[in-house]
Amino acid sequence: MASGRTAMLSLSAALVLGALALPAAAQNADEKRRAEIESVVREYLAKNPDEIQRIVKEYLQKNPDVIENAIAEFIKKRTAQAAAQRQAAPEKAAVIKLNAEALFSSPHQVTLGNRQGDVTLVEFFDYNCGFCKRALADKLELLKSDPKLKIVLKEFPVLGQGSVEAAQVAIAVRMQDADGAKYLAFHEALMRVPRADGPRAVAVAKEVGLDIARLERDLKSDEIKATLDESRRLATVLGINGTPSYVIGEQVVVGAVGLAALNERIRAARK
Repeated sequence: MASGRTAMLSLSAALVLGALALPAAAQNADEKRRAEIESVVREYLAKNPDEIQRIVKEYLQKNPDVIENAIAEFIKKRTAQAAAQRQAAPEKAAVIKLNAEALFSSPHQVTLGNRQGDVTLVEFFDYNCGFCKRALADKLELLKSDPKLKIVLKEFPVLGQGSVEAAQVAIAVRMQDADGAKYLAFHEALMRVPRADGPRAVAVAKEVGLDIARLERDLKSDEIKATLDESRRLATVLGINGTPSYVIGEQVVVGAVGLAALNERIRAARK
């Protein structure tokens, strides 16, 4: 009984520390590993809600320094990150200017919204990225509420072979949809699939009315590789290694920062 209680206390402490650390680590942690951890935590909490609440409360009452230390470490990391971002900003702005054509006007990209918009928001995304799925609503709201905004989508599969296959199908979808309307319908639908891969992406393309025979031909074209190679090159020079990541004006914005933060960056780019 004592050993079981000790194990549960250890798990409780880990859960508390993990929950506190997640905001700081969310932008850089491996998405797949994060999803696995979230799944384990959710399952345990669902099965033991009362017990875990009691044990965590008791543990924190006996060890209040755990919370204090975790918060102090969180603030320290966030402060360091903010300082690093300020130092990197001028360098990133120069890289954005140097790669402006590929970032904002590439023949390999998807363009939504106002094609002559006064500000362009570029999103690097992965169809299996949980944070990208959450950020989908922000993007749709921006399309709806900001008629002067141009949105560019860059396929950037970083979460395994399924993501690569889904991105390849998405590129083939873009190749037969000049105005982006069917691509957007495809994009929304595939983002809502729990785990995307090639067959699921083709099924979604069929559901939204795309020409599947042409899509299968286009999947064999050089355009698929050229598009992914361009996205990866841009991500490398900009220091982007996770999704979602955005380029807005002369800034790189990492992570699902939310609608308010995106609107703030857009307003700043308009000044």
